[in-house]
Amino acid sequence: MEGPNKFLDDMSKLMTNAMGVAQGAKTEAETAMKGWIDRWLADRDFVTREEFDAVKSMAQKAREENEALKARVDALEAKKKG
Repeated sequence: MEGPNKFLDDMSKLMTNAMGVAQGAKTEAETAMKGWIDRWLADRDFVTREEFDAVKSMAQKAREENEALKARVDALEAKKKG
């Protein structure tokens, strides 16, 4: 009876080792793919979300300042006419 049990134990160890190798290969492939994607995106001059949000905020502030200045100019022009 020791023969079949030894065979099953060896097969179990072999499968466990194979799963470990497969997991390692998966992790390595994911790391390589992430690195490739990061390099590809960097070459395309895409902006980060933080950069986009900063520029969007600056544009909004400039728009509000423009509207305030336009209102002041309109008020001064109306005062000049009246």
